[in-house]
Amino acid sequence: MTESTFDRGIILILRILMGWTFLYAGVWQIWENNSAAGFLQHVVTFHHFFAIFATPEMLPYTNILMKLGHLLIGLSLVFGCMVRLSGLFGILLMITYYFAHMQWPYIENHDNFIVNYHLVYTFLILYLMVHHAGRVFGIDGLIAKRYPRLWGLFG
Repeated sequence: MTESTFDRGIILILRILMGWTFLYAGVWQIWENNSAAGFLQHVVTFHHFFAIFATPEMLPYTNILMKLGHLLIGLSLVFGCMVRLSGLFGILLMITYYFAHMQWPYIENHDNFIVNYHLVYTFLILYLMVHHAGRVFGIDGLIAKRYPRLWGLFG
């Protein structure tokens, strides 16, 4: 896929903006010692599935995974390192958030009819993965040039 300088600039900006969104969420959750319990208690869709993660035994692990997940996905996107791998986790997280508060056809509230920002973020991350955003002024590009065998992971 041939990209112009403008295309590469847009990919870089989108990668950093999406990374900042995750990074800020992770730092805020760690700094404020935020818990996933509030989110999990207000789940509308697939309540039985989400209830597993809200049990007293699982909640500490859920909190750690939520905080570190946001933080690591954010760092990965900002620095362009392992974007394809972290993108999968970012998409999984966004789809989870999307379906958690769905009251068909509304998402979260009546202001969001079928589409909300979680769905937009999902497709933005997918776009970044498809366009190998880590190669655009990122660590993935440096590693892929130095170690061509790792192109699939870092390409």
